[in-house]
Amino acid sequence: MSLKNIILILIFIIFISLLITMDKNKPVSDNIKKTTIATSTFSLYDIVKNIANDNVDLFMILPFGVDAHSYEPTPKQVIKLHKSDLVIYSGAGLEPWISGFEFQNRAIDISLHVKLKELDKHEHCNGNHHEHIQNFDPHYWLDIQNMIIATKLITRELIKLSPKNKELYIKNKDIYIEKLKNLDKNYKNKLAICKLNTIVVNHNAFSYLSSKYDFKVKALSGFSPEVQPSAKNMANLIEYVKEYKISTIFFESFVSDKAIKSIANEAKVNVDVLQPLGNITADEANQKLTYEDIMKSNLEKISKALECQ
Repeated sequence: MSLKNIILILIFIIFISLLITMDKNKPVSDNIKKTTIATSTFSLYDIVKNIANDNVDLFMILPFGVDAHSYEPTPKQVIKLHKSDLVIYSGAGLEPWISGFEFQNRAIDISLHVKLKELDKHEHCNGNHHEHIQNFDPHYWLDIQNMIIATKLITRELIKLSPKNKELYIKNKDIYIEKLKNLDKNYKNKLAICKLNTIVVNHNAFSYLSSKYDFKVKALSGFSPEVQPSAKNMANLIEYVKEYKISTIFFESFVSDKAIKSIANEAKVNVDVLQPLGNITADEANQKLTYEDIMKSNLEKISKALECQ
């Protein structure tokens, strides 16, 4: 055998040895399929993302930029959902498509574990038209205490799926809950003394916030975002805005702003967006905004509208 062939064989052996060594040094997580977690709303997605970091394959059933109230998953998403190791959904009637759905693995209805606000009679109707909806307001994640309950529950579930990450998950849970508690303090402090006591919105997704921090919500179309406001309701709201010298009225990203902008124009007041956090827009997702970021933004807008000190 020539010297040239011997050198080539030695180079080949060294190359193979290096490949084997590199493979052995790969992190274990690279060779193991990550746990798949599906969440149905942005607030639940935000909890999992903060607790698990990149240790799970996390996806939202509801694509960014889509209204939570009217969405139905595609066949492709249904397959992915069915195969997920853990499905965490909001419940309280927010996802009607989930009724009768068979999950392959564990699924949790978070609404069964938090404190729900019962709707009173006037919240069930808009004018003379009754809305056929559930008896509870599904926007419970706007009560920060409910977010703390959900965070603790989700952390326990994540630890069951990955006991080796228990220490990390508990540490992340504590950090996240501390942020939520600080957020609650900010709301209490900033909304403590205000000149006005009512915000005007296109539909009332904010009753948890108003109950918790002692202000009122006047909505154009009652509880349901799909209900078309009547001319009478619009006229009454214009009169109300003028009478109580309200400076700003609000609409949501996923609901038509036509009626509210028309009222704002007639009453000569400002119009702005309040984010109920069932989902976020594609632009908000690109900015990597968190539950905390958006709740802080909501607080600034509400405190300004209520003319708080």
